[in-house]
Amino acid sequence: MPARPRRAAAALAATASIALFASACTGSANNAAADDPNAQTTITFWHGWQDPAEVKAITDNVARFEKAHPNIKVKVVGGINDDKLGQALRAGGSNGPDVVSSFTTSNVGKFCSSGALADLKPFIEKDKLDLDKIFPKVLQEYTQFEGKRCSLPLLSDAYGLYYNKDAFKAAGLDPEAPPKTWSEFAKVAKTLTKPKGDSYERLGFMPNYLGYETVVEHYMSQWKHNGYFDADGRSTVAKDPAFAEMMTYQKSLVDSLGGFQKLDKYRTTFGDEWGAKHPFHTGQVAMQLDGEWRLNFIKKADVGFDVGVAPLPVADDEIAEYGKGYLSGTIMGIAPQSKKQNAAWELLKFMTTDTDAVVGFANDIGNVPSTLEALKSPALKFDPRFKTFLEIAQHPESTTMDGAVNGASYQETLSALAHKYEKGQVPDLKKGLADTAAQIDRDIAATK
Repeated sequence: MPARPRRAAAALAATASIALFASACTGSANNAAADDPNAQTTITFWHGWQDPAEVKAITDNVARFEKAHPNIKVKVVGGINDDKLGQALRAGGSNGPDVVSSFTTSNVGKFCSSGALADLKPFIEKDKLDLDKIFPKVLQEYTQFEGKRCSLPLLSDAYGLYYNKDAFKAAGLDPEAPPKTWSEFAKVAKTLTKPKGDSYERLGFMPNYLGYETVVEHYMSQWKHNGYFDADGRSTVAKDPAFAEMMTYQKSLVDSLGGFQKLDKYRTTFGDEWGAKHPFHTGQVAMQLDGEWRLNFIKKADVGFDVGVAPLPVADDEIAEYGKGYLSGTIMGIAPQSKKQNAAWELLKFMTTDTDAVVGFANDIGNVPSTLEALKSPALKFDPRFKTFLEIAQHPESTTMDGAVNGASYQETLSALAHKYEKGQVPDLKKGLADTAAQIDRDIAATK
């Protein structure tokens, strides 16, 4: 069980659990925030971290809060996934949480539209917080839905390219010049690949959608597109040519590196994504799409080669946007049935907006800070390569997936098409995208 289930698969799996309480949770700051935040009280905070070092980081951050707010004690409960979270928010009661966090940003649309998390607008207005001066634009976008803000960002993740510099040198490639466009990337991936019988001694890059982090939304951020939905809330995957371009490129990469079956057979030999036997750590793949946290895992694994970090490539005609990437992160919200919402807000506000708290937590956990002040703080301590991810996080063209009333379901539908297409099971991509868009629209209409 990974410490932090970051992959899209985890997000998609959580969608079903959220559906269980989508219509059952009600509540708002207006009718539940009657407690005195200055009174002696204890609140409960649920989070999803499980790795001992990360659990210590969250505990230390809570200790900072308790020192600043000595009247509020925090009971911390870790290892909570969205399934458990959904059950608790649905049940309510004194044993439930007051403050919650989730790694599943794709479910914010469902959280906000269903009332699963309390509306934060009254709290934000009461404290006169100017979110435009606190958080980057993308982080503001993925913590609200259709104008309703039910969460705030707690640290963020930026995705980039890790590459084996030693493998680059051995293949006659310049280790200081990673590929910037997808056409360059295809050539480099093939050059780095060393076949061995019906398998590989080394693979330049694992492009399959079942590969670690090589999911549709991570690829799509590197093609300029206008979002997954139009102004009327209808799917754009068939109308925006960027989606077909991405899928066509990804399949060409799969085919050029040996074909889906050969690649997928090799994929089954990979170690766990969160352990020392990750295929990038072991040298089984020479390039890896991943987030900033991989730096800490690389250090723990004590890999025997020099690791480079760079932004992911972009489409060939979009070189001016090189440096962008996919962004996501952890969110925090307040349980709508909590009777201690004012005290809960103090913890949420401290952990998400206090610069020292955000910087301290980012240093301890190895994630990208979530506030504008923290991003430029001289107190940040990090591997020099981490700077690449800080720059991706602040790039004006970096994006994330759109929120939806049914959470990540639309991504699951799009991913199902992508999986079939890379296998060669969809002969007409244009028709496949049109059918997928229609299914997405039907699913969303049925949810409302």
